[in-house]
Amino acid sequence: MVGDTGWRRNGWVALFVLPSLAGMLLFVIGPIAASAVLTLYDWDLLTDPEFSGLDNLRRLAADDEVWAALRHTLTFIAGYVPSVMVLALLLALALNAKLRGLALLRTAFFLPVVSSWVAVALLWKWLFNPRYGLVNHGLDRIGVEGPGWLFDTSWAMPAIIITSVWKDLGFVAVLFLAGLQAIPHDVYEASSLDGAGPSQQLRSITVPLLRPTIFFVSIISIINSFQVFPQVWVMTEGGPAGATTVVVERVVKHAFSYGEMGYAATISWVLFALVLSVTVVQLWLQRREAFDV
Repeated sequence: MVGDTGWRRNGWVALFVLPSLAGMLLFVIGPIAASAVLTLYDWDLLTDPEFSGLDNLRRLAADDEVWAALRHTLTFIAGYVPSVMVLALLLALALNAKLRGLALLRTAFFLPVVSSWVAVALLWKWLFNPRYGLVNHGLDRIGVEGPGWLFDTSWAMPAIIITSVWKDLGFVAVLFLAGLQAIPHDVYEASSLDGAGPSQQLRSITVPLLRPTIFFVSIISIINSFQVFPQVWVMTEGGPAGATTVVVERVVKHAFSYGEMGYAATISWVLFALVLSVTVVQLWLQRREAFDV
């Protein structure tokens, strides 16, 4: 094969690529294309699909529940993304120091990342229990009356955000830690000789040199936030009174609870278009900032 040229060489390449390509076509590209076609049909998984044209899209435009779920998803993003990024950066700065037992600390903070979402959600569901949970017990010890958390329409979403930040903090911190360790130590030494303190170094050296990492973390955090689902499903199932309904939760319910696969596919594609638009805007802003620098 080393000396082959032309069609023989291409044939060998195709032979080795075929298994992976077949898997991608069968399990990725095929289902994506099928879901796009399904947006034009009504299908309950039991009977034959019925062509409905753009009825699913017109229904979506007038569906107040889906738009409310989108607002709740955006509320989650607004609370989750800044919180996890700021806390993860502070944690990465702390873990970047030379301390004894640092490897053990890094492992401890990363353990929630590799834990099952179901297990984490059940744990925090118990912690947020208004009568027996440790969160309200701790608040009571300092003289603060804890809210109903998952049973309160005003506090259910903050509880979901806190749980999500706790689980993902270690993953985001690892990304920031990698960015911090890529910054040359000589830069900090030179700034120290010029009289720069820790706060000045953070503002003038660390944050500017971490911009590529910050952009990357923000992109993946926003994309993951749009797909928030397991913690909501386990902790509240969209309640109380629909206060924590999110877009993916609507997709799952319409598909598997209501038997409306075509409508669920339509919601999924609208969500995909929204995530793609946000990602394109973020990449454009990153490229523009790189040229400005």
